[in-house]
Amino acid sequence: MSLPNASPDEADVIILPVPHERTVTYKTGTSDGPEAILSASDQLEFYEEDAGWCPTKHMRISVLPPMPPPAEGSDEEFHRSLYEAVASLRKEALFVALGGEHSITPELVFARMPTGGTVVQIDAHADLRSTYHGSEYNHACPMHRIRGKGYKLVQIGIRSLHENEAASIAKDHGITTYMDRLLQRPEAKQKLHRHLASLFGPVWLTIDMDGFDPALVAGVGTPQPGGLSWYQGVDIVEIIMRNRNIELRGVDMVELVPEASHVSQMVGAKLLQKCISHWGKSRGYDKRPARGSQIGAADE
Repeated sequence: MSLPNASPDEADVIILPVPHERTVTYKTGTSDGPEAILSASDQLEFYEEDAGWCPTKHMRISVLPPMPPPAEGSDEEFHRSLYEAVASLRKEALFVALGGEHSITPELVFARMPTGGTVVQIDAHADLRSTYHGSEYNHACPMHRIRGKGYKLVQIGIRSLHENEAASIAKDHGITTYMDRLLQRPEAKQKLHRHLASLFGPVWLTIDMDGFDPALVAGVGTPQPGGLSWYQGVDIVEIIMRNRNIELRGVDMVELVPEASHVSQMVGAKLLQKCISHWGKSRGYDKRPARGSQIGAADE
């Protein structure tokens, strides 16, 4: 939003760009996603209309330097470096990672939520393959790696998966999957909302932008027909962010490929603002003194 950058030691929100792109299998360009989302945020109003306040009037935001791309070493080395970088950050702030491909999510979860919890996944794909193209660090595998360490999964918007992934979902009581077509039915949507409102303890939200309808977000690495509408996505974000029974350990937004209309990256920027706004207001930041990032900044 072209605002002064707060120090990560005093920020209420820490944003880490992770322009990692190494295993994509269709459209390339996810490494440009973080910069595109941050650039699109320049076009946002400070006022967030759903919660009815200006989050950046009361909250300080720190955008960290992008995570360096992997060297010629192994995937394991990059993911270890990512884990170490994220684990060193302050736990009190809302942490948001902007990808990059979806393979980054396990290290984020392991670093910020090390003792277990629930991962809520917005996605077109199940991402439960044990390996793909010879690697467990492929962008088709992150949920398998996360589930393998005992985290519970709530999958939303799934509409593309391998038969082995479907079998895993059917027999694993730690995975709850809301298939995309069923979510078009009011009773399924209401069931999902009740489920999210009932969550407690440590929670992570991972948003693969291909979870949305490609009519809304065309710029993704592996698009699929169907998908969430804007307001379906916003409802999910609002329920999670306003649930005071959970400890939100972080959010990641991945798989965005910038496109010429700029609509896809604007959706990402606006959704990021919704996350910050609802999380902040539910925790009373709107009652704090107006000393946030926008104070003193031009508002024209």
